[in-house]
Amino acid sequence: MADVLLTLIMPDDVAQHVADLLLSRPDLVPGFTANAAEGHGSAIPLVEDADLVAGHAPRTVIRTVGPEAAKREVLALIRRELPHANIFFWMTPVIDSGRL
Repeated sequence: MADVLLTLIMPDDVAQHVADLLLSRPDLVPGFTANAAEGHGSAIPLVEDADLVAGHAPRTVIRTVGPEAAKREVLALIRRELPHANIFFWMTPVIDSGRL
């Protein structure tokens, strides 16, 4: 099965829970990258005063590459363990990957 890139975008207060889940399953996620992002748009609730002033909400992006079946298991794990986490995701095909 071909590799995919799984991208997860979540509120900052959920990020550590998701990272812990991913770290608990090295069979599904041998590694991932996390970075800060800003959520913009009508689908992003601006709750904190700072969010309202800035016009965006802080988010964390986590990306991981691997077999599609493993990434689908990751999504099922997150759905089961964090059912109300408010995580947006997508998967895209990976043409090539490796280490240089």
